[in-house]
Amino acid sequence: MTSPLVRSHTLTTRVEAPLEDVFAWHGRPGAIHRLMPPWMPGSVRAEASDLADGTAVLSLAPGVDWVARHDPEAYDPPHLFTDRLASLRPLSWTHRHEFAADGEETLVTDRIETSAPGGTVDRMLAYRHEQLAADLRTHRRAYAAGKALTIAVTGSSGTVGRALVPLLTTGGHRVVRLVRGTPTGADERRWDPSAPDPGLLDGVDAVVHLAGASIAGRFTEAHKAAVRDSRIEPTRLLAEAAARSGVPTFVCASAIGIYGADRGDEVLTEASSRGSGFLADVVADWEAASRVEGPRVVNVRTGIVQTPAAGALRLQRPLFAAGLGGPIGGGDQWLSWIAIDDLVDIYHRAIFDDTLVGPVNAVAPEPVTGRVYAQTLARTLHRPALLPTPALGPRLLLGAEGAQEVALASQRVEPAALGSHHAFRHQGLEAALRHVLGR
Repeated sequence: MTSPLVRSHTLTTRVEAPLEDVFAWHGRPGAIHRLMPPWMPGSVRAEASDLADGTAVLSLAPGVDWVARHDPEAYDPPHLFTDRLASLRPLSWTHRHEFAADGEETLVTDRIETSAPGGTVDRMLAYRHEQLAADLRTHRRAYAAGKALTIAVTGSSGTVGRALVPLLTTGGHRVVRLVRGTPTGADERRWDPSAPDPGLLDGVDAVVHLAGASIAGRFTEAHKAAVRDSRIEPTRLLAEAAARSGVPTFVCASAIGIYGADRGDEVLTEASSRGSGFLADVVADWEAASRVEGPRVVNVRTGIVQTPAAGALRLQRPLFAAGLGGPIGGGDQWLSWIAIDDLVDIYHRAIFDDTLVGPVNAVAPEPVTGRVYAQTLARTLHRPALLPTPALGPRLLLGAEGAQEVALASQRVEPAALGSHHAFRHQGLEAALRHVLGR
């Protein structure tokens, strides 16, 4: 007899992809990373080696692991695979993943029998299904159809890299991580930013360069030197290595900081003039360093990335959840934001779409003021936004220059180069926050 503490949770979603493609997606490296909600604690320690009888391990906290073993007796490809919790007794968890063809589309059904809190389970299922459907749409874009590439990535352990690499591998692409330390597997190569090995990029079809010291921090001379030195020369040397190896595509991280800290209400596109200030100077030189003869070069000018796993939202979420949030400064500054999954979609397009060249503003099409951002985040968390943060706070943390260039910056940026046909997952801020926060 089923324990009264165990409840059933079921969700069915129609996805726009054939049955075989949907099932194969789940068996590729990175699937568990793409499906793990960013608001949930922990990280992936090990992916299951296969869907039939592999084992996945999630680290929930130091010394606390979620061990999920796949059941070979409940495996029927491409229609079914099942995993069961093998740790954390007396918690129970059985998860059946069911797939049924419906013409050229697929009905995906998750059935979970568990004693875990029901609200958390339902939020997780909603997130997973939205991620799956959107990722499969990304992989089926016309510009990427039928291509299987080898893509070298720097900064793969950073915020963007942790989302981008599994997006690529679940699409059937091979990712070669360029790492500064000793490689730990066949898909890692040692990269010395000051002297790349001549064979570093052999057999590579595209490079995605994400590495660079974090901009966050007090703007001391040492901090500014680290920000600059980690970008300019390493980028130039890597771009030149790509050119020598005949790599056709070089995609380099960039930032909307190139437009300067405050352009008022001016709508900024890729054709707008650059601004002034430390970050504008760094970004201009960073982009110039990437532009070498040979590869198609794309500079992804990133806005304020929305994910509770890192960055500004990671800092703001607990404050707003406690009812202590509010706009920074006067709240009139423009905030050009981008959902983490829309950002990696833009990187994906930059890799595959030969029509994208040069600077690309990676921002959502609907920027907001700081006041509207605070109100939207508070509403998403069902909290008030009554406590504005005086400008003095960021100045104490970042210094006057850092506060002006980061926390109090105002940039009203438009993603013109992407074109009106570009499909954003989240055009509006509230929808984006509800997805990444599970609300």
